[in-house]
Amino acid sequence: MSTHFYGEGNIGSAPEYREFTHGNDEPRRLLRLNVYFDNPIPVKDGYEDRGGFWAPVELWHRDAEHWQTLYQKGMRVLVEGRTVRDEWEDAEENERVTFKIEARRVGILPYRIERVTLVPREPDSEPPADE
Repeated sequence: MSTHFYGEGNIGSAPEYREFTHGNDEPRRLLRLNVYFDNPIPVKDGYEDRGGFWAPVELWHRDAEHWQTLYQKGMRVLVEGRTVRDEWEDAEENERVTFKIEARRVGILPYRIERVTLVPREPDSEPPADE
C-alpha cells in the first residue's frame, strides 16, 4: 500500500548514508533523513504547531553520499514521494508496523540558509549549445 506524499518539514537528526552491494553492478546508495512534518496554524502571535508527525524519509540516489554532507539537522525541506507501509521485528522479535516516505525529491527551502555555492558542470554533462 502506498500513496502520494508532499510535505514540508525540518530534518531532526544528522542524515544517515548507507551503501548496498548489488552484484557486480554499481552499489545502491541510500540517504535516510528523519523529518518532522509540522502543521503550522496562524494564531495571534505567530504560528502554533497542530498535529505534526515524525517520519523516516528514504532517498535512493547515486549522489546520496555527497548529499549526506549537504542536508543538515534543522534544515527546512520539501519532500515529494510516496508513503509506504514498513513491517519489521524489534529486538524482542515483536512485529512492528510503521510508515516511511520513499522520496523522489527532497528540496532545500531557503529558511536559515546563509550561502549557496554552485559547482561548475562537468564538460560532458553540458547541454548542447543552440546554433
